Amino acid sequence: MRLSERIKALTASPIRRLIPYADAAKAKGKKVYHLNIGQPDIRTPDEYFDAIRNFKVDTIAYADSKGRTEMRDAISGYYKSWDINYERDDIYITNGGSEALSFAVQTICDAGDNILVPEPFYANYNTFTKTALASIVPIPTKAEDGFHLPAKSVIENLINSKTRAIWISNPGNPTGAVYTAKELEMLVEIAKKHDIYLIADEVYREFTYDGERFTSMGHIDGALDRTIMIDSVSKRFSACGARIGCIAIKNKEFMAQVLKLCQGRLSVSTIEQVGAAALYKTPKSYLEEVNKEYKSRRDTLYTELKKIDGVICEEPKGAFYIMAKLPIDDSEKFVIWMLENFDINGETTMGAPGGGFYATPGLGINEMRLAYVLNNADLIKAANILRQAIAAYPGRLEAIKA
Repeated sequence: MRLSERIKALTASPIRRLIPYADAAKAKGKKVYHLNIGQPDIRTPDEYFDAIRNFKVDTIAYADSKGRTEMRDAISGYYKSWDINYERDDIYITNGGSEALSFAVQTICDAGDNILVPEPFYANYNTFTKTALASIVPIPTKAEDGFHLPAKSVIENLINSKTRAIWISNPGNPTGAVYTAKELEMLVEIAKKHDIYLIADEVYREFTYDGERFTSMGHIDGALDRTIMIDSVSKRFSACGARIGCIAIKNKEFMAQVLKLCQGRLSVSTIEQVGAAALYKTPKSYLEEVNKEYKSRRDTLYTELKKIDGVICEEPKGAFYIMAKLPIDDSEKFVIWMLENFDINGETTMGAPGGGFYATPGLGINEMRLAYVLNNADLIKAANILRQAIAAYPGRLEAIKA
């Protein structure tokens, strides 16, 4: 029987497709330090669980396709605390930020269209774009520049008649880059000139370090009617499994079209919205403590990586990832080799191969995204295992050159 060309064009997640190797390693008794996935071990606030326990109804009914009123109002209030003026009707609730991103691309793209994205980028952007029969055009960035945006002319030269949006993650996944207000103003100027949208994935908004000031696309004058804001409770409140996100824009025509997609999938979980709405009542002290913890973990992993001969990385200023270049031939082969053939006292480390974070063929092949989502003691152990694994790996660059 026939399968669609669309589905065959998709690639498996570089973050998740190697999980079977990790499962096999665990079945053999190995402990695996998971630095491959952005799943924090931070405690989810009690407000989430208390709200669900106290929710008493006779029947769990469908929620409104737009999202529960209390959920949308909670997010509206949150944005206003950031001086971003989204009202309830500017916000629809989605099944995580992933569905919001998928809805955004489906709403603006036809087959053959393209979206500009700074490279490297979150690997699933490829999936969301390809399922809309569109493509990503990479905007080149450099590690030595902290993965900040190139000159305006570089970006404009990538735009053609099929370009529908510029899409950014800020703070960046996988780079940890935090864009400046000047960079965002440049993107707004470009978007207005070429009459295209801006997609702003800001799920790591709270996580910036070293006094780095976060500027939202929602803070830039004249941007709200063309900025498709994507958000989620997953990282902010360490509630990845709740699968609650949102899509927001001050553009009624756009939201009327998104509503068709919301209605088509019926609704988001009623119970999860009850819990997630309560998360926005979490004291600010929670996020302040989480920020301090991630900064400490950033410092730990970055320090340990800099001790490893041949590893090249820049200190990230936001989110909770480090993109590192390793002295190896192929990071995917290396990850598999570590899971199958390498351990220190029954323990090994898993990262996310870097190639999947690029659209340009050949880039990222010896890079790895490492998520500092474990406690400091475990990060030190994981980095030590990584150091010894690189030294022992048959495909290390020194061995190849020899």
